[in-house]
Amino acid sequence: MSGTPGTAGRLEKVVVPVLPYVETFELGVACEVFGFDRSDDGLPTYDFHLVAATSDPVRTRFGYTIEVPYTLDLLDDADLILLPAVNSEGIALDDERLEPLFAKLRAAVDRGARVASMCTGAFILGAAGLLDGRRCTTHWMHADRLARTYPTAQVDRDVLYVDDHPVLTAAGTAAGIDLCLHIVRSAQGAQVANTIARRMVVPPHRDGGQAQYVAMPLPECKDESLAPLLDWMSEHLDRELPVAALAQKAHMSARTFARRFVAEVGVTPARWLRDQRVLAAQRLLEETDLPIDVVADRVGFGTAAVFRQHFLRLRQTTPQAYRRTFRRSVEPAGVGRRERVGVGHHGPAGVGHHEPVGV
Repeated sequence: MSGTPGTAGRLEKVVVPVLPYVETFELGVACEVFGFDRSDDGLPTYDFHLVAATSDPVRTRFGYTIEVPYTLDLLDDADLILLPAVNSEGIALDDERLEPLFAKLRAAVDRGARVASMCTGAFILGAAGLLDGRRCTTHWMHADRLARTYPTAQVDRDVLYVDDHPVLTAAGTAAGIDLCLHIVRSAQGAQVANTIARRMVVPPHRDGGQAQYVAMPLPECKDESLAPLLDWMSEHLDRELPVAALAQKAHMSARTFARRFVAEVGVTPARWLRDQRVLAAQRLLEETDLPIDVVADRVGFGTAAVFRQHFLRLRQTTPQAYRRTFRRSVEPAGVGRRERVGVGHHGPAGVGHHEPVGV
């Protein structure tokens, strides 16, 4: 589900086309992630614009109108074009007045710019011909209709987002946040994405392949949930963490634990651990000079070869290439601090070393 960190192009100019019947939550997500000046936190400031096809106020899904000050011409040199959800049954996608937008979206893809959609914004990409032969997703309630409307699109009904660079699509509502943070992470590194997430008070990372929803209800109180165990696992990524030992720690049988984990977290224990280890490794690669084999050991992959295999599969680049792209100035390893590997169960949180023991 991941893009290609460091090779996906710059992320400076972000432009959001505002169409009639726009869904205001997803529009707000785009504004929140890319529209605020967070330079006081040392974060990049984006050249952010809302654009529309006409100078008339745009009517939202909820009936009120908004003034959009800029025209579609700003799409011509955008690094990211982000399409919020629209009432795809209320807007005529075959309206010839949309063709200038479609043409600019196609031109953006041709020059390698990212073009992304949230929720039903995928129907706009489909109408522009940008989903033909591509993997994509949308809100699970609209996935079947997307597949029927654009039969050459490879619609994945179950995931949070799909990065088929340079075209990216997100599922419904909150998955738009995940996609935006994924785009930031791919272009500018985990630390920037995590800091934006912290300012937004949201989890820094949910993997795109995570299920859109779970069939079983979540426990009503924390004592009945796996949250404490996830916290513990996050702080002990450098250890062997077999399902049998985790189940014992959770006071469950291995079978019950595996089923409960998928129901509550949305992925298997093995996949969750792999993803968290890669996230922890990203932070070490960005912020330290630790050798690759040491990073591999610190995050629980054991060997550099195994680490490289998993990192390449998830990030489509090697650890060495990722480090070259996202180098940060850090004090020499071992001077004035001990590095400790650990990530919170919602994303990277610190770095630590533990003596290998048991679970």
